[in-house]
Amino acid sequence: MFEPMLEADPSFDGKWQEFCDEYSHVPEQPYYLALSELAMHLVDRIQSGDVANMAEVFNVVERWHVEGDRYVREAASIGLLEGIQNLLGGNGRNRTPNSVNAHIEQWLGPESLKWWVKLDRFWDGDKTALQYDD
Repeated sequence: MFEPMLEADPSFDGKWQEFCDEYSHVPEQPYYLALSELAMHLVDRIQSGDVANMAEVFNVVERWHVEGDRYVREAASIGLLEGIQNLLGGNGRNRTPNSVNAHIEQWLGPESLKWWVKLDRFWDGDKTALQYDD
């Protein structure tokens, strides 16, 4: 799951290696924790204006949504996109043209954007918004 992300964003490699070292003894690595670190990493990069390869990063997120098994799809939505939304303040996030939220939305593919909007609906109180079809 993370190999294509590390190709798209080599600057995450250090955090990824720390995660792997810390959880090397765990039979099933807690990828949601790594996705939380990735969310923080991406928001920090975007807020600092470092957006050079964000299209590639979010192409990987789109692939996770389209090509991944159920775990990967849920992790892409709940682990990464919701993690980003949490960092941006949840419901009522800043939607001005220069906001981090607006930057992220421009890079989301169709399936990722669908789940981004579903997360918005969930934040607004629609508890059925995050139901999966399969």
